[in-house]
Amino acid sequence: MEHEALTGAIIGGAMRVHRTLGPGYVEAVYLRALAWELRLMGHAVDSERRLTVRYRGCAVGVFVPDMIVDDRVIVEIKAVERLVAAHDAQLINYLKTTGIPIGLLLNFGAPRLEVRRRYLGHWRGNGQQG
Repeated sequence: MEHEALTGAIIGGAMRVHRTLGPGYVEAVYLRALAWELRLMGHAVDSERRLTVRYRGCAVGVFVPDMIVDDRVIVEIKAVERLVAAHDAQLINYLKTTGIPIGLLLNFGAPRLEVRRRYLGHWRGNGQQG
């Protein structure tokens, strides 16, 4: 898979951040630390880019994914006890809106870094995994 090396690098960077900081900080701390880590590795990181949601040609809202890496992977960061279905749905909506085919959901709030990969092509419009 073409995105495997990039997602592997992002996950590796996230593991370094989690190992260094541990759980307990707010999401913004992990976002900044991971962005710095990825930039040190030579990746382009666009943090909190505002994107417009359109419905039948009309702008109906704005969303802000935590991070887009190399314009190829959306990264959503959480700092919660455990991930829930709503976190997956949020990431899938980001993928659908941008057309970016892969996203990572990273939870720094658990004792061990939680990682979920989500692929745009594996989801149907109703939010059910295909």
